[in-house]
Formats: sequence, C-alpha cells, structure tokens
Amino acid sequence: MSGYLFPDWLELFTMAETCSVRGADSKSMRSMSGSRRNSGSSLVSSSSASSNLSHLEEDTWILWGRIVNEWEEWRRKKDKLLKELIRKGIPHHFRAIVWQLLGNATDMPVKNQYSELLKMSSPCEKLIRRDIARTYPEHEFFKGQDSLGQEVLFNVMKAYSLVDREVGYCQGSAFIVGLLLMQMPEEEAFCVFVRLMQEYRLRELFKPSMAELGLCIYQFEYLLQEQLPELNVHFRSQSFHTSMYASSWFLTLFLTFLPLPIATRIFDIFMYEGLEIIFRVGMAILQYNQTDLIQLDMEGMSQHFQKVIPHQFDSCPDKLILRAYQVKYNPKRMKKLEKEYTAIKNKEMEEQIEIKRLRTENRLLKQRIETLEKYTEEFVTGVQTQLEQSRLQEAELLGALKEMQDKVLDLEKRNNCLPDENNMAAVQEELRQAKLRELETLRTFRELQDTVTDLNQRWQSHMSRGNGGGGGGGNWKESPKKNALNELQDKLMTVRLREAQAQAELREVKLKAVQLDSQNQIHSKLIGRNEQERSALQDRLHMLANQNKGLQTQMSEMKRKQSEADCKNKEEVMAVRLREADSMAAVAELRQRISDLEIQKEEGLIQGQLNNSDSRQYISQLRDQITELKNEVHSLTHSLTHSLTHSLTHSLTHSLTHSLTHSLSISLSLIQICFTCSDPDKQTQFIAVIEKCLKSPPTPRSCLPQRQNQ
Repeated sequence: MSGYLFPDWLELFTMAETCSVRGADSKSMRSMSGSRRNSGSSLVSSSSASSNLSHLEEDTWILWGRIVNEWEEWRRKKDKLLKELIRKGIPHHFRAIVWQLLGNATDMPVKNQYSELLKMSSPCEKLIRRDIARTYPEHEFFKGQDSLGQEVLFNVMKAYSLVDREVGYCQGSAFIVGLLLMQMPEEEAFCVFVRLMQEYRLRELFKPSMAELGLCIYQFEYLLQEQLPELNVHFRSQSFHTSMYASSWFLTLFLTFLPLPIATRIFDIFMYEGLEIIFRVGMAILQYNQTDLIQLDMEGMSQHFQKVIPHQFDSCPDKLILRAYQVKYNPKRMKKLEKEYTAIKNKEMEEQIEIKRLRTENRLLKQRIETLEKYTEEFVTGVQTQLEQSRLQEAELLGALKEMQDKVLDLEKRNNCLPDENNMAAVQEELRQAKLRELETLRTFRELQDTVTDLNQRWQSHMSRGNGGGGGGGNWKESPKKNALNELQDKLMTVRLREAQAQAELREVKLKAVQLDSQNQIHSKLIGRNEQERSALQDRLHMLANQNKGLQTQMSEMKRKQSEADCKNKEEVMAVRLREADSMAAVAELRQRISDLEIQKEEGLIQGQLNNSDSRQYISQLRDQITELKNEVHSLTHSLTHSLTHSLTHSLTHSLTHSLTHSLSISLSLIQICFTCSDPDKQTQFIAVIEKCLKSPPTPRSCLPQRQNQ
C-alpha cells in the first residue's frame, strides 16, 4: 500500500524508522507490541512505565508510518483501533497524508483543474481579499499583507468559488482552508476542502440559506434541554440564544473558539467521525462550565465564552476529548430530530409563501388604494359632470317621453277608428252571401244553357222532320212555322240577354268580392302594423321609465356621497383648526414663559455681581446653557408648528417644554440667590446645586438651601 505515500512522506518515514531501529531496544519493542495486543482500544492511551519519552515518540512514528503504508488493511480490519488512535491525536508530520486518506482525496480529478481555475476570474475575489487579513491574523504563516499564506489561501478560496458557484465564498470556510494549508500544499488542501464540502455536510452549512446550520442548532438545543435542563432554562431566561455562541462552533469547527492545538485535535476526529464530535465537544464545554454560567447574566456569559472557556483546556487537551466522549449521543434520535426539523421548516416555508402572497396582495391593494386616492378628486369632478349631463339627458328624455305619449294617444284614436271585430264579422258575412249569390247565378246560367241546348235540339229535330215531309207543302203550313221560329228566336234572344245580364251581374259581384277581400287584407295589415308600433312604443316607454329610475337612483347616490364627502371635509377642517388653536395656545404659553425667564435673568443680573471670577465665568457658562435651552425650545416650537396633525407629538412636546421650563425656572432662581450671596463657600455650594439641577430632573423645593442660612 505504499502507493498512497508521496515521496517526501516516504523519505520522512524511512528516516523515522531508521532512528527508531538505532535507538530502541528490541526487547522493549516486543513488550510494547505485546501490551498493544492485550490492551486493545487502549493502545495509545497507555504504554510501559519504564519507557522514556523518546522511545514513545519513535514508536508512535513507526506505528503511524505502518498505518499510512497499510491504510486499506487498517480501514478494513482494524477500524476500531484506528478510531482510538485518531482520538488520541494524529502526529503533526502525518496529519497531511492521514487527512487526505481519511477524506479519500489523494487522487481527485479536480486536482488537475486547479491550475486552470487560478487563471480564471471569480465574482467573489473582492470579498476574499477583504477577509484574508482576518483569517489567523496572529499566525506567522498568514501574518503580513501579501504573505505566502495569504496568497495560497486566496488561491484555494477563489478556485472553490469557481467550482461551486452556488456556495461561492463564505467567511467561516477560510479558517478551515487555512488549517489545511498549515499542513499541506495548496493543491492537496484544495482537494481535501472539496471533499469536506461534498461529504461532510459543510456545503449545506455554507449555502446562502444555511439550512444545515439551523438543523445543527436545533439538534444541539435538544441535547442541551435533555442533558442540561437547568442551564437551558437559565439561557432562556437571559435570552441567551444557542446561535449566539454555537454558530461559530459548527461553521469553523472550533477553529475560531479554541486554541489551535486543541482545535486541530478536534479536526482530526472530525475527519474520521464527522459533525458528531462538534456536538460532543460543545456539550462537554457546557457541562464543565454549567455551575459558573448559571450564576452570570447575559453580558457575563458572553465574556465567559470569549475569555475564560477557550483557555480552560490548554494544559490538557485530552481532558476535553475524554469529557466529550462521556456525553450521551444517540445517532437515531438525531436522525429523528432531522426529520422533525425538516417538517417544521417545510411548514414554515409554506407559511412564508402564504405570508409572501398576502404581502404581495397587500402591496397591490395599497397600490390600488393609492391610485384610488390619487384619482378621487378627478372622480368627484367626473361625477359632478356626469350629474349635470344626467340632468340634461333627463330633461331631454322627459320631452321625448311626452312626445311618445302624444303619439300613443294618436295611435289609440286611429285604432278606435278602425273596424272592430263586429264590423269584420259583418264584412265576412256579406262576402259569404256574395259568394252564395254568385253560385246561384252560375246555377241559373247552367240551367239556361241546358234549356237553350234542349231548344236547339228540338229545333234541329223539327227542321229535319219538316224537310223530310215533302219540300214545298202548302202556304198554310209555312206561316205557323215562321211564327213559331220567330217566337223561338225571340225567346233565344231574350235568354241571351238574360245571360249577358247575369254575366254582367256576376262580374260585378266578383269585382265587389275582390274589392272587399283587398280591403280586408289592407285592414288586417294596418291592424298588425299598428299593434307592432304600439308594442314597440310601450317597450320604449318602459325602457325610458327604467332609465329615468336608474338616473334618479344614481343622482341620489351621488348626492349622498357628495354630502358625506362634504361632512368629512368639514370634520377634518374643524379638527385641523382645533389642533392649530391648541398648538398656537401652547406656543404662546411657551413664549410667555421664555419672556418671564428672561425678565428673571435680567433681575438677577441687576441685583448683584459675584466677587469670584471663577463664579462669574461659570455663570456665563450657565447663561450659554440657558441660551441653548431657549434655542431648543424655539426649535421645538417650530417642529410643533409643522406637526399639527399628530396629537401624540403635541402631547410629548408639551410635556418636554414643561420640564425644560421648570428646569430653567429652578436654575434662574438659584442663579438669582447666588447673585445675592456674598460668601464664596455658599456660592460654590449654590453652583453645585445648579449643576445638579441642570444635569438631573427637577428637584423639589425642599432640596434648596434654606434662606435662613443666607
């Protein structure tokens, strides 16, 4: 397994093994190896009492060299023993290779991209440059601007910000990278840091949302509540939240909280066991300091965390590690807490989404309200204009309605003139009788035709018999025949005349029937048309009536709104005038008091002067202070004038000016008494009282010196 070792580490391991062979006794080595087999997990915790320190160090070097050389076998077969050795601390010279082996970062593809990443530009470069100087500022490797440590730290942070653009750069991660750079070159440190971010939950800790940090704080609060309930109650009573002291523990893995040697030991265990060691060490620190913390307030606890706790285990780091592994830690319970926290966060996310939606709706409603308020005046003007137009339209519609009513009356009159149902029945009866007469005439005409035909047949038969009887019979026979023929011809002519008359009458009857039928159709059409016009006029009349009602309703509503607006405006004007009157009265009262104070000051100056020059100088200072107070009162009066609409501001200003005026009156009365006093000691006493009055709230009159002593 020597393929895991770099050439430098192989050379170092060879030198260490050579030194060990030269300086160690083979018998003691066998006894140590035997005790190692017998003690199991206590391999590193104890050694032979007779072995000296140099032998122990050489043995540790040989052991870790063998572990590195046979890494895969140790991980498979001796995992528990390896865990105990890591808890006891990895030797400084082996940390680089062991950390790479623990993180499986010895052969990563991203290592080949490192040089190319350094040639690119990152949007986080300014932030990284700003925070570089604040990372291990006291360490020699990073001390000084543009030092080698700061340069390689910048390179690694810049490269990672390009590899993982979602996380980019976070300040706490620089301390972890700085610790890696103290142990190994920048390329190897970059690979180990990438593996830490991907496999050790650090990427979730450093995301902009810091969701993993919230989970860690939630789990740590559960451990605190379960194992240290009294301390948890004290923290809550002092509002000393867990995030105030534990956030840096998880973000920097104690690198900014504990001294570097102890934090490095914790980082050794973190590389093997993950964030569990952070929970254990944090709880061990709180258990060790519980008695002291309960007796402190919030500020005292903050000072204790900053100055006392970090140096408690400087002399014995193993004590902290031992206490950490005495803490109760249940991985299954932590998984359950993770699920609970996820459910809580999902619920909070839903609530935040709902709140965001409500805020958006509220903002939109506010915008709509502002828009409505902005256009209220225009709307009122438009409503008034519409009201005038509605009144004009109402007048026009009333005129049109009157015209329509006149037309309806006219149409009703015309409708009354038209034949009614009885007249129509009479016309139809007359038409039926005409048709019956026509049928009677046709029947008579057919009878006449039949008669004429019969006569013609008889005549023909008569003529045929006459011709057949002998040509020229006697004359006495011809005259009767002629007479009969003439008579028949006369009858025939008569019949034809009657027929012509009947036809003429028939045509006249048909013409009358056609005329009556035409009149009937015309009257029917006129009646239908009149009915349509009447229904249309009635519909229009109803529509106009409805429009009139709607316009009247709108007009009444507009009048009501206008009256309400007028009332509100009057109330607001009255309220503003009342506030203005109160403010003017307060200003007048303040001015009166200021004038009284000025008169008192002038009286004090006239009554006497002090012999002591220091007292006069101090009194001049008091005058300056009084002038400043007058300016403050004046500015307060000015601000009061500009805030007439705020009653709360008015009351506060009134109380403030009252207290200032009271202080001024007391100070001036003391100055007046001081002027009348000739004793320097009493003047000094009065000056002290004046200072007290100016620096503290107004004192009652009982605190003033008795005038009997003057």
